Amino acid sequence: MWQIFIGSLLLGLIHPLVPNHWIPLIAISKTEKWTTRESVFATLITGFSHTISTIIIGIIVGFVGIKLTESYSYITRIAAPVVLLAIGFIYIALDFRSKHNHQHFVLDKNKLKTKKSKAAVLISLCIGMFLSPCIEIEAYYFQAATKGWLGILIVSLVYLIVTISMMVALVYLGLKGVNKLESDFLEHHEKLITGVLLILLGLFAYYVEF
Repeated sequence: MWQIFIGSLLLGLIHPLVPNHWIPLIAISKTEKWTTRESVFATLITGFSHTISTIIIGIIVGFVGIKLTESYSYITRIAAPVVLLAIGFIYIALDFRSKHNHQHFVLDKNKLKTKKSKAAVLISLCIGMFLSPCIEIEAYYFQAATKGWLGILIVSLVYLIVTISMMVALVYLGLKGVNKLESDFLEHHEKLITGVLLILLGLFAYYVEF
């Protein structure tokens, strides 16, 4: 289980660093003149919306993995790491083919010029984030399924807590002017970073199992 925990923790820490998770929230907060408390609340709500849709799909993937494990445990132990490796290589290939990656929601500056109610803005952000689940963590649910429902629970809880906490921290620091990280590399090469991580997790899972 510690293997599942560490993998979930790493994915949960790296994924929210992508600028499209928090820069739009900072920009909208400043445009709408939200207080720090309102901005943090908006981040909590949109972060939860984003993670919950990912978890719902992940549970479905995990359920399929559990059913396969019950009948074909040996095959699943091989298939789970292979899935991580395959998706990892796909992500790396996509990174080399694309210039702009993984946009959860795009900041439309023209739309922001028109004042909208806080509720309308928040609902729009929530819908956009809910409809943009993270595919990379879904692959890890298949690996977690080899440990049964406890493995799926660990992935879900770790991903939920770490992702939302990271988003809140980044937005808060950004609003305070503390966060001056260079974001271009993360923004344009998130698939590369995620791909390498998935490959490492796949290799680690394979050698731990065998």
